[in-house]
Amino acid sequence: MGKLVSTVFVTLDGVYQAPGGPQEDPRGGFEQGGWSFPYGDEDFGRFIHEVFDRAGAFLLGRRTYDIFASFWPKVTDPADPVASRLNALPKYAVSSSLTDPDWAGTTVIGGDLAKEVTVLKERTDGELQVHGSGALVRSLLALDLVDTIHVLTFPVALGAGLRLFPEGGVPTAFRHTGGRVTAAGVSIQSYDPAGRPEYGSYALPENA
Repeated sequence: MGKLVSTVFVTLDGVYQAPGGPQEDPRGGFEQGGWSFPYGDEDFGRFIHEVFDRAGAFLLGRRTYDIFASFWPKVTDPADPVASRLNALPKYAVSSSLTDPDWAGTTVIGGDLAKEVTVLKERTDGELQVHGSGALVRSLLALDLVDTIHVLTFPVALGAGLRLFPEGGVPTAFRHTGGRVTAAGVSIQSYDPAGRPEYGSYALPENA
């Protein structure tokens, strides 16, 4: 059974919206798109290549799917480690409205997310990878379907934009499984969900 692995870019204040370009995701009048671009050094590229080397299939939210589908099919260099896998491997777009996807190898899933993703994990040889797709990631975490999440935190705070973990999410504990920091200052940390949080107190006992 394949692992479901999420890779997400966030700012120091938790924003995941439009990391790749100004026009990528302007929802809510967001005008600060492209904030990850200045930090794309060799260390960053090396990590991304490592991730895509483990891919067996891709599971994408509708907005991320549209962004990817408008860009990656145009990158035809077979040596490109990202494009070669995105274009060749199976892609599953979670959507209730997408009916006729143009990107070859795409299947639309719109039914019971828990059932459909469980089946996809069982049939995927390698990692079933989610890139971006913040709302989908939150849903998958709430359903306990995520095996690993790579959180890439960029050294910038924006003060606006959609947050990966907004108010009202399911409380979740994570186990840290590895990490590194790039030369440009991007903190790359990997976590496996570990159930619900535990709580305690540093307060001194009443009778101390």
